[in-house]
Amino acid sequence: MGSPQDGLAQKLLPKNIANLSAYSSAKSEKLSGSTWLNANESPYNREYQLSGQALNRYPDPQPQQVIQAYSNYVGVKPEQVVMTRGADEGIELLVRTFCQSAKDSIAIFAPTYGMYKVTADTHNVALNTLSQELLLQGEVDEICTQVGDAKLVFICNPNNPTGALIGQDKIAAIAARLTGSALVVVDEAYIEFCPEQSAVSLLADYANIVVLRTLSKAFALAGLRTGFTLANESILAPLRKVLAPYPVSTVVADIAAQALSTANIASMRRQVDTLNALKSRLQQWLEQSDAVTRVLAGEGNFVTLQLKDKNAIAIAYQRGLVMRPFTLYGEDDWLRISIGNEQELGEVKAWLDSLTDSTAN
Repeated sequence: MGSPQDGLAQKLLPKNIANLSAYSSAKSEKLSGSTWLNANESPYNREYQLSGQALNRYPDPQPQQVIQAYSNYVGVKPEQVVMTRGADEGIELLVRTFCQSAKDSIAIFAPTYGMYKVTADTHNVALNTLSQELLLQGEVDEICTQVGDAKLVFICNPNNPTGALIGQDKIAAIAARLTGSALVVVDEAYIEFCPEQSAVSLLADYANIVVLRTLSKAFALAGLRTGFTLANESILAPLRKVLAPYPVSTVVADIAAQALSTANIASMRRQVDTLNALKSRLQQWLEQSDAVTRVLAGEGNFVTLQLKDKNAIAIAYQRGLVMRPFTLYGEDDWLRISIGNEQELGEVKAWLDSLTDSTAN
């Protein structure tokens, strides 16, 4: 016989949590391999100095040295910056703060980053799923009409996993049209790879724009879990009310401050130039490969492509090459390849050549 406690958790769970499909991250799949190009991580690593002092004291909830450094980096006031545990916490804070459970909704443009949906489902907030095609090609009035009464409109720019990018003028026009009814949240996790496209400059003129940033990608600090939410103070004030008491550890703040030094920002930009050049080389290989049906042109430190035969993914795994498979546009033969270093991309080239050789034979 089962214990009386069997099924207790299931009985107590709200329906939205009981039915929740958790986000499947690249690292949650427990894969094995030798070349990892599945999580859009930087191939570069840097050592940081840690003092180890004052760990017996609670940290500054919003470490001023980091806030000041990041505000200097992006060109906003320190009052317009909230430091979070990755950009994911910024997403969660916005939904938790501005959306009423079982009443409000958010809008997204699919295919896009999966955490928007997971966060909405977690908080029992409805999801209005529109298309990337609408966002990229639709008129602003059409887009905003279909957004409906969504409180938050998430625009991943550049978009993950497609790399698609919309310009500042269109973001500004959408924000202007939705003034007084919705926040336009621009997720710029990959913006360092095309910095001239950032929406940060729009904050001065549009009170309903929010920008999400991270140190995970171009800054090569995915393991630090550090993000920033940028907005006008009227938007950030309620977020600060619901923010955890001590969201940023002393160690994280110490490393983030070092990463945002003038020298390390310059180093990051050099690495971005290198990665963008390697990406161009990878795109050329993919476009020339008979094993590839379609290559999506886009920004970010990744390339997304459609394979002629999805069994090519299994062949990559056999070679120790781990990339991220996707189901896009109703088809399960898509693959996202993160931009690694020259040696790692050499492994991709060898895999592509092996596919072409096997087809020829």
